[in-house]
Amino acid sequence: MEIERNGYLQQLILRKDNGMIKVITGIRRCGKSFLLFQIFKKYLLKNGVDEGHVIEIALDGIANEELRDPKICYQHVKTAVKDDERYYLLLDEIQFMPRFEEVLNSLLRISNIDIYVTGSNSRFLSSDIVTEFRGRGDEIRVYPLSFAEFYSACDGEYEDVWNDYMIYGGLPQVAGFHTERQKAEYLKNIFTNVYLKDVVERNGIQSMDDLNTLVDILASAIGAPTNPTRISNTFASERQISYTNKTISKHIDYLEEAFLISKSNRYDIKGRKYVGANLKYYFTDVGLRNARLNFRQQEPTHIMENIVYNELLIRGYNVDTGIIDMYGKNKEGKRIRRQLEVDFVVNQGSQRYYIQAAYDMTSKEKQSQEFRSLRNIPDSFKKIVIVGGTAKPWRNEEGFVIMGMKYFLLNPDSLEF
Repeated sequence: MEIERNGYLQQLILRKDNGMIKVITGIRRCGKSFLLFQIFKKYLLKNGVDEGHVIEIALDGIANEELRDPKICYQHVKTAVKDDERYYLLLDEIQFMPRFEEVLNSLLRISNIDIYVTGSNSRFLSSDIVTEFRGRGDEIRVYPLSFAEFYSACDGEYEDVWNDYMIYGGLPQVAGFHTERQKAEYLKNIFTNVYLKDVVERNGIQSMDDLNTLVDILASAIGAPTNPTRISNTFASERQISYTNKTISKHIDYLEEAFLISKSNRYDIKGRKYVGANLKYYFTDVGLRNARLNFRQQEPTHIMENIVYNELLIRGYNVDTGIIDMYGKNKEGKRIRRQLEVDFVVNQGSQRYYIQAAYDMTSKEKQSQEFRSLRNIPDSFKKIVIVGGTAKPWRNEEGFVIMGMKYFLLNPDSLEF
């Protein structure tokens, strides 16, 4: 089964022959290799590139183990370039090669090579794009299947596909399985034996038990404000374990670098500044998150919020959590501060949207809760409430847009309603 990923293909086409190193990053098993070696290569061949001018090297396979040596790899590529026509170098899992920055910068000096690499660890790639590649690195972040991509590959009604996606997520391999047991076992196996194993080995982590517990805490708390100090106190009080906030912070960074989780910073909307404490963490794939908890904690509200967050990132937005400080008086007349939250402050260039994600908003109490934060935002950018279900978008009397998840996820320009 081949799932079209036209959004990413278009990003590659736009960057083709731009003189920069195209760096395709993302969590392992999200489809980076398939995008590069199947979808993009097919595009090249269809558009007149000779197959002999496409150089493919997968560094995570035993067949190319010797090419992990930077000098051998460089010489291999140089030898493969036999004429002055354009060559396309496709290098998979570049983090397996030491000193890869030097190799890529050297290859970039060969004028008729257009370079594309994939990598599954941001510490080896994202930070180096600016520094090591001297401004000649161009990153394309790939995510697991969006719901629209997943839906296009499935037979069935929307509700059935949505329920499956909420439980098992969007890793491409999962979309090809037919039984729930296959999906569950696959997700649990790769979480432990691929993702966590990579994090432990790459960073030399000694205490696997502490890391496992930290992952469980983060998985249980998606969408909830948390911080390393609070987690450290939990370890000390409930487990009598000394797991310092400094170490916890470092381990969370490792999980982020492996693209397992991402954080949403807290942004003071009225004060127009970032607030450092109590960040929110979301999982890059909700299926992995659910598998980590043995599919026990299936709270649709939090899972839906995680899916909305991931969809906004896939569409290229910068996403923060908004806070609004409100001041009033209590019954005794004392001045008190109350903090309201906006689930997502969404930015892209000059565009901004304020978004609340509410799985069920049928009660007046829930409506009041979701609208209260939006009412107190002191600007005129669009305010949107995404609710569970298939409701088509409409505007209430206050000008807020309310839309169902189906419309939001299946319409790439849904925020423009």
